[in-house]
Amino acid sequence: MGRAIVEQLLARGDAVRVFARSDYPDLAARGVEVIHGDLRDAKQVDAAVAGCAAVIHTAALAGIWGKRSEYEAINVKGTRHILTACTRYRVNRLVFTSSPSVTFAGRDQCGCDETLPYPTRWLCDYPRTKALAEQAALAANGAAGLLTCALRPHLIWGPGDPHLIPRLIARARAGQLRRIGPGTNLIDTIYVENAARAHLQALDALTPGSAVCGRAYFLSQGEPVNCWDWIDQVLALVDLPPTGRAIGLRTARLIGACCEAVYTLFRLPGEPRMTRFLAAQLGTSHYYDITRARRDFAYSPEISTTEGMKKLGVWLRRA
Repeated sequence: MGRAIVEQLLARGDAVRVFARSDYPDLAARGVEVIHGDLRDAKQVDAAVAGCAAVIHTAALAGIWGKRSEYEAINVKGTRHILTACTRYRVNRLVFTSSPSVTFAGRDQCGCDETLPYPTRWLCDYPRTKALAEQAALAANGAAGLLTCALRPHLIWGPGDPHLIPRLIARARAGQLRRIGPGTNLIDTIYVENAARAHLQALDALTPGSAVCGRAYFLSQGEPVNCWDWIDQVLALVDLPPTGRAIGLRTARLIGACCEAVYTLFRLPGEPRMTRFLAAQLGTSHYYDITRARRDFAYSPEISTTEGMKKLGVWLRRA
């Protein structure tokens, strides 16, 4: 999504600086200033923020498994480094990319809005640390003239995806993909260009006195899809059969808990094939009311799920 945001900023004529660990020579050739660095290094973050009028913070350590210390250092402390630099250099606006998982406790969430509270227990460190980072970003609204908001795009997908779609296809090809539960759960998704456009809309709406300031927003395609029908549609784009075998949600949660215990006890590398968080994400319904985003910064998913699937199919056939 970060690249999609950069593309849209360039298209409207904005000067763009990127702070990342990787090199992007194609962006540099188009006039983007690329600064290499790590969110964990406060001095490097300072150098990246200095001179900017606004910051869109999309970087994070994602995933369902990993060292707690790394999630803390990147997602929480890294965000605090950005906020400190923003106030030091009098940056006017900051849009923080959050996640609906900051509210997820493993149970169904059907049509919920932003009044949904943070849970008291977490199934893994990613949503926990993203929630802490989101709270820090929203609390910084108004500090030294900085205006902030947080966006919660749900299940970002589309061409160029280096994570979700390739992993889904790889698991299916390896015969490791199982349907969790009866296959009736509904979920929200968001096409990558829609998610990127929402970031620009929210950024532009961050003005003194605006309703956007200091608030969080769910983002999606505007209507939920059946989780397993959507997955089967993705698999069909690469001529893979639909998911056939299934296990119950309760069984998947138990398997996930056992896998987590084994990986923790024996300090195994990599990540478990199943965790409690993954089981809950795949086996429960979680979709949200995006009325607030529609009202406060005129968000609307311009690219439909059907059109997005066509674009994804073209990219997958070329990849």
